[in-house]
Order: sequence, then C-alpha cells, then structure tokens
Amino acid sequence: MYSSSNVPWVIKSRRMRWAGHVARMEDRRGAYRVLMWRPDGRGPLGRPRCRWEENLKIDIQKVGWGGMDWLALAQDRDRWRALVNAVINLRVP
Repeated sequence: MYSSSNVPWVIKSRRMRWAGHVARMEDRRGAYRVLMWRPDGRGPLGRPRCRWEENLKIDIQKVGWGGMDWLALAQDRDRWRALVNAVINLRVP
C-alpha cells in the first residue's frame, strides 16, 4: 500500500468510496451539506481551485463513465462499487 506508485490510487479509491457514502446520506447531515455547499460571492483572482467534487468527476471520466450524474450513480450501491473497483484497477499514469 505504501509504495510510491500505489498511493495516488489508494487516495482516489478512498475518495470515491467516501463520496458514495456521503451522497447516500440525508440532506440534513453535516457531511452532505458540506459536500453540496456552493460558496456565495466572488473568489480571489486567478484560476479557481479544483474542488473535491471536480476531482471525483475527473476520476470518473478517466474510467470512461463520464457524462453521468455521480450523485444519481452513487444511489445504486452495486453500480457505485463497480465504479470504485474500476478506479482501483485503472493503473494508467
């Protein structure tokens, strides 16, 4: 697990698993509210930072499941587990 090539894939797979868990929570829960929160007002100048949700979308596109609503996909545990396994098994640098 701690070899340098596996660390990014472990992080991606755990991020995907946690996102599926949070997406299935009630909308009153704190973790769900933080995940769905959209900031108000203006941000600093320059390129916007990559948000956590955008990283999820990038990982999903790398596997070839892009264009799907990841929140709706996470509601189906079997399909979400298949997606997480696909991300784990994808070893493209």
